[in-house]
Amino acid sequence: MKTKVTLYDTTLRDGTQAEGVNFSLQDKLRVAEKLDAFGMHYIEGGWPGSNEKDMAFFRAARKLRFRHAKLAAFGSTRRKNTSASADPQVRLLVEAHTPVVTLVGKSWLYHVREVLRATPEENVAMIADTVRFLRKLGREVIYDAEHFFDGYKADSQYALKTLSAAAEAGASYLVLCDTNGGTLTSEVGAITRAVHSIFSTRIGIHTHNDSGVGVANALAAIENGATQVQGTINGYGERTGNCNLTSVIPNLQLKMRSRVVTGSSLRHLRQLSRFVDDQANLRPDTRAPYVGDSSFAHKGGIHVNAVAKSIRTYEHISPEEVGNRRRVLVGELSGRSNVLMKARDLGAVLDPESPEVHEILNRVKHLEHQGFEFEAADASFLLLVYKALGRYKPSFTLEEYHISMRRNGEHNTSVCEATLKLSVRGRHVHTVAEGDGPVNALDGALRAALVKHYPGIRKVRLTDYKVRILDSKTGTAAKTRVLIESTDGRREWGTVGVSDNIIEASWQALVDSIEYFLLIHRR
Repeated sequence: MKTKVTLYDTTLRDGTQAEGVNFSLQDKLRVAEKLDAFGMHYIEGGWPGSNEKDMAFFRAARKLRFRHAKLAAFGSTRRKNTSASADPQVRLLVEAHTPVVTLVGKSWLYHVREVLRATPEENVAMIADTVRFLRKLGREVIYDAEHFFDGYKADSQYALKTLSAAAEAGASYLVLCDTNGGTLTSEVGAITRAVHSIFSTRIGIHTHNDSGVGVANALAAIENGATQVQGTINGYGERTGNCNLTSVIPNLQLKMRSRVVTGSSLRHLRQLSRFVDDQANLRPDTRAPYVGDSSFAHKGGIHVNAVAKSIRTYEHISPEEVGNRRRVLVGELSGRSNVLMKARDLGAVLDPESPEVHEILNRVKHLEHQGFEFEAADASFLLLVYKALGRYKPSFTLEEYHISMRRNGEHNTSVCEATLKLSVRGRHVHTVAEGDGPVNALDGALRAALVKHYPGIRKVRLTDYKVRILDSKTGTAAKTRVLIESTDGRREWGTVGVSDNIIEASWQALVDSIEYFLLIHRR
């Protein structure tokens, strides 16, 4: 029977050291609860001695009732020339009242001499004294050996001596840290194996991704005796990030057959990933393994043809196992299978032998040559399919629009105005709306013109607006692609427009967004 691997999450401490990541106190509490519900074994809440927010977090966290996880406070060994009981930073760790304290200590002689400015013997004493002090207070102590792999390669005997000090003082885990992220996978495996052969204390692994092998290094350590893996959700962390738990967890459970969470929890992995991104106010990584939008997206015609016959041909796992879904993309590399599967996913079943399939495929390739892109514009693609099938009936037609802008130099303010004339159900409609910009004003005028005839569009709102210049060498005459994401509160959809004029490209995408909503509403 395999030794159980425990998961140690440091998103709320190490993850917050990433550029652009900043959690509020409430964010941290919500993330902690979500991690516990997922089934994380340890949650590192922060460093009580580093800032007021982390101190407030530990006070507030006392009211949380974790079902699965143990909460850990993070800090360093005592300072030189003082006792652990008298060290202010160690006292703050005690006052955090967590069942677990994770201590970081030096294992690399270079750091001992150049950073701590301590003797090798004093550093060993600092480790042992602090672990022993906290253990006497009833805390579980996890020892993080900072820069362990660099220290081991420089002087293995001293690096091992620091681990011995922590183990003999009562640490529950000796965590080998690749703090600089510069150690390669073969070295991590060999060194972990050597450490595991010496110590009966459980071994953990903490890797960074500076060489692009953070996840691989963690898995190599597990294969060679480590039984705890430390990392962050979505790989947040200083510089290029930490070991990504959203990759490690499914690799351990689905590939290495180490049951680290329940199967039902694993099916919430993508949801957890998105939740943490939302709390951090970051855009999800579309190419993230397992949980990204592109993880199970198929574009090449040969690929899609094979997947249509057997999904195992180009998918290493079922996307549902990690809460993801299969996506078929259409574009200039598409074949008939792309069109058939994509249309079916969107609710339009096509006859494989019908001439419309060939027409749709040619139309997609022609439009992509002009600059359109349907990978993130499913709604525009579905409308294209309905037009080819003769099932599309426009809900309104444009007669004219006009955009103007007024600027007040005295007050340094500006306002855009859109005048719109439509034909709706045989009636002439004329509206005027103001907005922060031309697209905002045009969107307001369009909604005002349609809401009396189609009240449901009150639910529709734009959630994202992207502009890309397609041929920048032509300067201000460049062609522009506009992608719009919309929602009605239940579903989300994307539409696209392309033109030499950014307003016209935006209008195309706006019209598709409304037409798609009305089409789905009628269906």
